[in-house]
Amino acid sequence: MSTTSTQKPVLISGAGLASLLLAQSLLRARIPFEIFERDSSFSFRAQGYRLRLSSEGLDAIESVLGPEKFQRFWDLCGKTGGGGFAAIDAKTGASTNLSSTESQFIQKLKDEKEKAAADEAEKAQSSRPPTESLASRGGKIVGISRGDMRKFFMEGCEEFIHWSHRVASYELTPSGVFAIFSDGTKSTEGQILVAGDGVYSKVAKQLSEGKLKVYDTGARGIHGQAPTTAFKALGEGVWRMTDDSNPKGRVFAITNVRPGDMDDPTVQFGWTMAAQPGVIRAPNDDYTLIGAPAAAIAKDLTTDWHPKVKSLFQEMAESEAAFWKISCSTPSGVPQWQNQPRVTVIGDAVHSMTPAGGIGANTAVRDSALLGRLLSEAGGLVNGITDAYEREMRLYASEAVASSYGMATTQFGVIIDENSDTI
Repeated sequence: MSTTSTQKPVLISGAGLASLLLAQSLLRARIPFEIFERDSSFSFRAQGYRLRLSSEGLDAIESVLGPEKFQRFWDLCGKTGGGGFAAIDAKTGASTNLSSTESQFIQKLKDEKEKAAADEAEKAQSSRPPTESLASRGGKIVGISRGDMRKFFMEGCEEFIHWSHRVASYELTPSGVFAIFSDGTKSTEGQILVAGDGVYSKVAKQLSEGKLKVYDTGARGIHGQAPTTAFKALGEGVWRMTDDSNPKGRVFAITNVRPGDMDDPTVQFGWTMAAQPGVIRAPNDDYTLIGAPAAAIAKDLTTDWHPKVKSLFQEMAESEAAFWKISCSTPSGVPQWQNQPRVTVIGDAVHSMTPAGGIGANTAVRDSALLGRLLSEAGGLVNGITDAYEREMRLYASEAVASSYGMATTQFGVIIDENSDTI
C-alpha cells in the first residue's frame, strides 16, 4: 500500500463514515493507514437512520471514490421525487404548511413564556427560504442508510481496522505521533493522527485545549424501521409529521418514502423521531439502549396519531429501535486553536450538528475529501497540510453548524449558550 517501505502510517481514531471515507482516499493514493475503533465489531453499532445526501456531499464522495466505485455507490442510494418536505399533522393526517406549523410552535413558546427560545426560533425562521429544497442531483432527493454507507466505505479497509481500541490521547515525537489507548498501550508511530471518533473524542479536547465543545441540547430522539408496506398510505416523498398537541411537548418524525418497494414486506424503510427536551427519556438515562425500551416509547408517543402515519411506529422492527441524544457544537462556529502539524480532527469530533437540515454527514464527508486530497497530492504528510485543511474546513463547517442550529430552534425550541451542559 505504501509509497515507500519506510513511510509511517496515517493513524485514524474511529471507524465512522468520515474516517472510512478518508481511508478510501488513502487507499487510492497507496498511503498506509491504521484505524482504531472503540467498538468490538461492525455489528456492535449497526443501527442508523437514513441520510440525505446533498450536492456537496455527493460531490465529495465522488471525488474520493472515483467514477467506477462511485457508480456502485450511486446505484446503492435511493432516489425520491419531490423537492422538499411535505408536512402532515400527525393527529389528523391532514397536510399542513411547514412554515405555519413552525409559526404556531413559536407562538406556543411565547405563550409558555419561553421567550429566549421563541426569539431564537423566530429569528431562525425569518432567515430561511420559503421552501426547504432537499433535491441534490437530477431533481431527486438522494438517500442511503447510515449502515449501508458505512459498510460500503469499509470495503478494502477491513484488514487495517483494530477493533476494541479506544483512543484516549496522543503523544508527539520528534518525527511522528503515537495514539494512546484507554488501557495505556500505544499504537505504532504514525505520521499524523486524525480524530474521527465523534462527539466524545478525547483527541479533539486535547488538541484544542478544551476549545472544541459539544453541547447537550436536552432534546432526544429515536431511530426506527418498519416494513415498507407500513408506508403505503403516505406514498412517495419526504414527510415531516408534527404533533403539537402532546401535553409533554412537541414531537415530530421524518421519513423518506422512495418508490418501488412499498409492496415488498421484506424491505424496510427508516424513520427518525425527535422531541422537545424532556419528552423522550431513556430508562435510567441510558441512551445506549436499543430495541424494546426505545420501541415502547415511540409507540406510546404515537398511540393517537392518524392511522396513515401511526403504522410506521406500531409495525416497527423493535430490535432496530435506538435512542440518540441531540447535541450541537458551538453555534458561533468552529473555534480557533493552536495548529498541531501532526494532529487534526474531522466529522462530529470537530462540528457536531443537530439533525435539522440533514447537514452533519454531508459536512463530515467534505472533511474527508478535503484532507484526503491534500494528503494524497503530497504523497503523505508535509508541513502545512493540517493548517490548510483546518482553515478551509472552518469556513464551511461554521456555516453548516449555524444553519443546523438555527433550524433546530424552530423544530425543537432549544437554546445553547455558554452555560449549557456539555457532553
